[in-house]
Amino acid sequence: MNIIQALILGIVQGITEWLPISSSGHLAIIQNVFGLEVPILFDVLLHVSSLFVLLIVFRQDILLSLKALIKWDWKSEYGKLNMFLIIGIIPTILVGYFLHNLILSLFTNMLAIGTALIITGFILFFCKGKESTKKLNYNNSVLIGLAQGLAIIPGISRSGATIGVGILSGVERKKVIRFSFLLAIPAIIGAALFEAPSLTQLELIPTLVGTITSFVIGYVSLKFIIKLITKNKFWLFSIYCWILGIIVLVTL
Repeated sequence: MNIIQALILGIVQGITEWLPISSSGHLAIIQNVFGLEVPILFDVLLHVSSLFVLLIVFRQDILLSLKALIKWDWKSEYGKLNMFLIIGIIPTILVGYFLHNLILSLFTNMLAIGTALIITGFILFFCKGKESTKKLNYNNSVLIGLAQGLAIIPGISRSGATIGVGILSGVERKKVIRFSFLLAIPAIIGAALFEAPSLTQLELIPTLVGTITSFVIGYVSLKFIIKLITKNKFWLFSIYCWILGIIVLVTL
């Protein structure tokens, strides 16, 4: 992998990480089309750059959440949020642990990727006009966490699945946005730690180029998608997912 290829992958990651169109699916398609043999750790490091975007954009929520945790406060708004995050991450951990090898094999399976993109499209489409006024609870936290676990599959968008399931469960949009993106933090950290032993296999310069590019573009992308979700335009990305999924399937 050279610098230009790393730059392209960084741009794709930055754009697609937060938009509900599956960053892993796009990276897998690009890698398969151009015949790249990119270590899974490089993909993880691109997600780590996305982690820093989250830390900046949601810094106030993170600080208040940590403050509640330090005080061992489980009754305030952020205390309850911490409890829901703990509950939500459990399904993600279980899916990632038990299905890790199976999911890795799907990164070279274009049939699976195309199908997953179409499924993502349906999740997004069903969010159209959906009223969301409920608060987070134990049940929808588990469902959102399960959606995040299944989003490890390339083609299933993490933001699309988690926010989509949250909206379909009736959770207020602003609350599900915050919960979804905060829930991504432990998932990204866990994936990075899992792949850390292979860190020495990467070339330094291309890796830096890809991760820095992903960070800059990812910041803009995250701000953009938050506005679209609050304006009930989340479903518009379903059209893109369907088109790309069909293209992948017909060009197998």
